[in-house]
Amino acid sequence: MLSHPMLIVAFAVTVIFMLLLDLGIFHKKSHIVSSKESLIWTIVWITLSMLFSGVIYFTYNIQDSHALAIEKFAQFQSAYWIEKALSVDNLFVFVLVFRMFKVPSENQHKILFWGIIGALVFRAVFIFAGVGLIKLTYLPEFSIGSWNFTIDHSSDAVSDFATKTFYRPNVLLFLFGVFLLVAGIKSWSANNEEEEEEQDFSKNIGSRLVHKFFKVAPNFDGDKFFTVQNGIKMATPMLVVIMVIEFTDLLFAVDSIPAIFAIAPDDPYILYSSNIFAILGLRSLYFLLANFIKVFNKLHYGLAIILSFIGLKMILSPFYHIEASHSLLFVGSVLLISVIYSVLSNKKESHEH
Repeated sequence: MLSHPMLIVAFAVTVIFMLLLDLGIFHKKSHIVSSKESLIWTIVWITLSMLFSGVIYFTYNIQDSHALAIEKFAQFQSAYWIEKALSVDNLFVFVLVFRMFKVPSENQHKILFWGIIGALVFRAVFIFAGVGLIKLTYLPEFSIGSWNFTIDHSSDAVSDFATKTFYRPNVLLFLFGVFLLVAGIKSWSANNEEEEEEQDFSKNIGSRLVHKFFKVAPNFDGDKFFTVQNGIKMATPMLVVIMVIEFTDLLFAVDSIPAIFAIAPDDPYILYSSNIFAILGLRSLYFLLANFIKVFNKLHYGLAIILSFIGLKMILSPFYHIEASHSLLFVGSVLLISVIYSVLSNKKESHEH
């Protein structure tokens, strides 16, 4: 478990400082985010994430062991890139939401900022509650013929076919594994572009909640969440869009949170810190890729493979443990290949037309 106070403090200080710096200084006034600005912030967030993974490695290397340091470093990196990859799907939806509600370009950063503040809270609830549930859902020790399911996942022991001794199965991880495997198979054949174009975000639960409790103004009033028209206080479309973004993120978390549980099911701090670093960099990545999002329309094939791999890893975990470093190598390779395939495929299609 990432229980070293130094790591917890370093994570909290870094995130709070960067959010205050982002909103209080660099984006104090609403403005259109340029590609250059978004590129700089994307590099900054990725660099901070890599530096934090280095802090994790050195902390464990000094206070525990080199082997544990490598394991925790690989767990952070794997969970980070899995969340980053799955979050790319969010970018497609963000484009559609902003387009449908006709959000001015200068207001989009503020919406994404407050959307991520909500994600900080909800992801903490999901991850820490999930780890707690996982600890409660391990089956008791049992045997099937000569096979003995007795080893605890938190121990240093390794399941072994030679001795016929295996990890105790976990009901929740198994269900997550089946869910992700099915999601991966469905994602492979899905036409994301057509499905997302058909969505009516005005019927999203977030939009319905705002309309239920507030009278909503027909037009934006700068970047304000509330406005006064004819003496009546009303919510603006800004508030509606933020709520749509929040509830959309909750739906995406249904895929991404179970996926990272396969990496470190007993370490909520590794999972939460990697998850938040990936999400915090999503805003700048959106502005960088928004105009080129169609270029990555083949990425869902890579995401389908990753989801299926993670699902199989969870299902097979009682019998065989895939090291975090091997998962990282696999995820990284699939992402790289799918991005290259997307770019080359789009170039080929553009030449044909």
